[in-house]
Amino acid sequence: MDWFKRRKGIATSEKKAIPDGLWVKCNSCGEIIYRPELQKRLFVCPKCEYHFRINSKDYVEYFFDPDSFTETGANIKPADPLRFRDTKKYTDRLKAAQKTTGLNDAAITGDATIEGKPVVCAIMDFTFIGGSMGSVVGEKIARAADRARERRVPLIVISASGGARMMESALSLMQMAKTSAKLAQLAQEGIPYFSILTDPTTGGTTASFAMLGDVNIAEPGALIGFAGQRVIKQTIGQDLPEGFQKAEFLKDHGFVDLIVHRWEMRETLGKIIDLLWAGGGKAKNNGKVASGEKAAKASRSSDAVAPGKN
Repeated sequence: MDWFKRRKGIATSEKKAIPDGLWVKCNSCGEIIYRPELQKRLFVCPKCEYHFRINSKDYVEYFFDPDSFTETGANIKPADPLRFRDTKKYTDRLKAAQKTTGLNDAAITGDATIEGKPVVCAIMDFTFIGGSMGSVVGEKIARAADRARERRVPLIVISASGGARMMESALSLMQMAKTSAKLAQLAQEGIPYFSILTDPTTGGTTASFAMLGDVNIAEPGALIGFAGQRVIKQTIGQDLPEGFQKAEFLKDHGFVDLIVHRWEMRETLGKIIDLLWAGGGKAKNNGKVASGEKAAKASRSSDAVAPGKN
């Protein structure tokens, strides 16, 4: 008798398909995480607290008060004045990125509130051609600085970028000078600018507006630097310290004022704005912005930054 022969008429249950992307592997510790659970934790690993990269829409949801964000400059779109082409036309790359992300370019700007306090903000998006800074990104950040100056409210820029956009050549590099000049005008008015550095913040972005904050705040473990490690090593001919481009190393050496976990960022920003901008900047510092080091010390003394996991 054939014990292993399947009898006819016996129904078998169909194999259930598992949706793609339901489980996510942590890039740091290798933990396999259920995506809905990861979303509840603001895309922070529950085991090692690794901060996953997120897009600009997520940052709007996590860092600003609910339903407070109103986009500005949405009609600013990139052009191709150089008619650049590598393996693809630049215009084709733009169309593909716009279709994938639903964005016009690698940054969105708008008005919002943090803990009820009005701010002007710009949020970069690494998913759009690596968050590269082209003419549109520079123009949006410049206009955001102008708007903060006109409204006399703090400016917040969240950086996530691979640097200048090579497809726009010198036009992209010019944005470094333009954004820096606009921030200098903001500083002359005594209006605070808070720079939030996320993973990664590199290249021309780091060499301009990303490191010019009155208070520079980084997410844990963020890669922050100008050139890559290999290029720096070849240039100076020396071995480099371990993790020298990580947020923690930069904080130890004075380039970053605070490292703040993602779930604490809104509260921390609210407290720092209170410290630096109470009464529209007139009640404290006589309209002048305190140094990042002083603000960091004041923030720590007020328990603005919790030491660990929530």
